[in-house]
Amino acid sequence: MENINEKTVSVLNGLIEINNDRIDGYEKAAKEIEENDLKSLFTEFANDSRQHRGELITEVVSHGGSPAEGNTAAGKVYHAWMDIKAALTAKDTKGIVNSCEYGEDAAVEAYDDALKSDGLSQKLRSVVIRQRAGVKQSHDKIKMIRDSAKVEK
Repeated sequence: MENINEKTVSVLNGLIEINNDRIDGYEKAAKEIEENDLKSLFTEFANDSRQHRGELITEVVSHGGSPAEGNTAAGKVYHAWMDIKAALTAKDTKGIVNSCEYGEDAAVEAYDDALKSDGLSQKLRSVVIRQRAGVKQSHDKIKMIRDSAKVEK
């Protein structure tokens, strides 16, 4: 039983770290971007990740684990948010949106990987599926914005 809890905590902590990455990235993007509608959207996405993180933390604690506090040390999401930093420096809206989409691709992939794990109960699988749907919806919004003529700058 201990092994199952450790595996569950590990999977959930990975998702906590991904959400920490999303929060940091979207907070930076919202702070620096000039377009108010994108600023609001990025703030909304950061808040969604805070809610996801809170749910995941509750589950980690209920399984006897310690919630992850940091961000991913390496990997796709981390590097995508680093690209956002570079785009922010140049105030490049298109670059920011492209980096956000790349980060969302990596976040969806992290949720997909979590769902492939055998360390999730049916209840936790439902939570992860619901959160993944929200992340995928965010991804699709970012992609739609990227594809629109609005992001020409």
